Amino acid sequence: MANLWQPPPFGASALLHLQAAPFTASNSVASWRYVRRRFRQFHANLQLTPDQIEDGRTKYRGVVAALNRHYWGTSSETDHVELVGSWAKGTPVRPPRDVDFIFQLPVEVYHRFEQRTGNKQSQLLQEVRSVLASTYPQTSMRGDGQVVTVPFNSYGIEVAPGFALQEGGYWICNTNNGGRYKWVHPAAELASFNDADARYAGNVRKLSQMFKQWQRYCNVPIKSFQIEAIVKEALGTVRWGNSDEFWFDWLVRDVLAHLISRANGHFYMPVTGEVILLGDEWLSRADTAYQRALKACDYEFDNQEQSAGEEWQKIFGAMIPQVVG
Repeated sequence: MANLWQPPPFGASALLHLQAAPFTASNSVASWRYVRRRFRQFHANLQLTPDQIEDGRTKYRGVVAALNRHYWGTSSETDHVELVGSWAKGTPVRPPRDVDFIFQLPVEVYHRFEQRTGNKQSQLLQEVRSVLASTYPQTSMRGDGQVVTVPFNSYGIEVAPGFALQEGGYWICNTNNGGRYKWVHPAAELASFNDADARYAGNVRKLSQMFKQWQRYCNVPIKSFQIEAIVKEALGTVRWGNSDEFWFDWLVRDVLAHLISRANGHFYMPVTGEVILLGDEWLSRADTAYQRALKACDYEFDNQEQSAGEEWQKIFGAMIPQVVG
């Protein structure tokens, strides 16, 4: 991807730290005493419990089985399905939200709907919705945009019916503007994510989860996969992108700075080349979080444990500990 942007300058407090506090064996112990433990505990707090993982698996596999019975004549809970989103990438956060997957339909279904007129993609989603309604008659479902949503009490299951392509990936429905099919390549997206996560010592996953918590807690109008893309980009702009949680106060600050710099920018999806516009609806919330992160970094440098925690909680809520001891 072309480097079309320049990251904004850090706040004055951050620059003072860079100039006045180069890392040495002595001051790395004297300062930033609580950062590593705070962010490790934060990351642990975000993980789904074993019961939540099993609950999610049970629910999405039940939906898969219902679709397989109708379209493929089998009761398999695992065939013809590809997880996408946070469950594919290992970035869900507690409490759980949605499980997203693509369900592969037989090619005959595509040809059957091609004989119709009107918004064929909308009609296809409505058929899938009707199939699931016969298994879950007490659940109020909807089918619009690209998915059919099955809103269970503990999870929402989002199904994107699709047709497998010889060149890889799927055609999935897009019901907007009269309807069309959209090419997606979840395997390429996952490979790109995994490559970046390996390059930056697991920090892409960790920080993606943390910023999804910011998205939730501060009601930030940005999509999860956009957060993941911004984290991948941001870690490449600093020397400490592959460092452990001792550096996470600065990494949170730097990801926010990078996000701010990308307002109204775009990026490209792997393989398909789809252009994703970032917009700027989230900009004011990102700027507010960045200013709070600058204060928290100051407090962390001075080992003001509770004051730092108070600032972090304004960004992430109670999932990040105020006091780590």
